[in-house]
Amino acid sequence: MRSRFDAFRDGDADWLLASWHPSTRPRSLDLSGNPRWRGLQIVDTVAGGPDDDTGIVEFRATYLAPRGGVDVQQERSRFVREGGRWFYLDAIG
Repeated sequence: MRSRFDAFRDGDADWLLASWHPSTRPRSLDLSGNPRWRGLQIVDTVAGGPDDDTGIVEFRATYLAPRGGVDVQQERSRFVREGGRWFYLDAIG
């Protein structure tokens, strides 16, 4: 999750696509309108440990609002481990 946040913050579409599971990955990712991301807070995790093949991460990411101030994106994300590597699946609920 943290590496995906860093990639969004840095505008690294290649890493984001590489970390996305092939079953849900878009063909391309346009980050030209990407906000200026400021911080990441992990709110909750479900599974995702060394012996798990799936996990959920709930997070809050802050970014600079277009008209000033700070806004928050909150999401619960599903991940799956394949070949020893974690992949982002999708956002839930």
